[in-house]
Amino acid sequence: MIVVDTNIVAYLYLESEYTARAEAQLRGDPDWAVPLLWRGEFRNILAGVIRRRAMSFDEARRIMAEAKDLLAGGEHEVNSQRVLERVRDSDCSAYDREFVVLAAQMGTMLVTMDGKLLKAFPKLARPLPALSRAPWGSRRTQYANDSSA
Repeated sequence: MIVVDTNIVAYLYLESEYTARAEAQLRGDPDWAVPLLWRGEFRNILAGVIRRRAMSFDEARRIMAEAKDLLAGGEHEVNSQRVLERVRDSDCSAYDREFVVLAAQMGTMLVTMDGKLLKAFPKLARPLPALSRAPWGSRRTQYANDSSA
């Protein structure tokens, strides 16, 4: 089991430079955990893609449903007090801290490509693994290359 941030989920569905690595991570460790916050963040990413007219509403709705299915059983409530206590430890947002607190709470790693998180929490956060060979299969869409993901 690993904790992944919302961007890792987005890389599965929205083509980016990290999509193949996110797919490889999923194949290698398909047991992903996320704080409930991921849903709002992911909806916001999809909203941006819709606004840029890079994806239809129906496609975004389908992707949201598929992502929810992928993470079913892996969504967790995070203790607000712990998040607020840990905000003192770094200048990372409370949103980002939810992922860090969940990883610590579960005794596992947070997988993220967020440089600020990787630097602030080197014992808890690690990047997506580098690819050693071409991935097989893809969840990503042909519609978007979302650099905000």
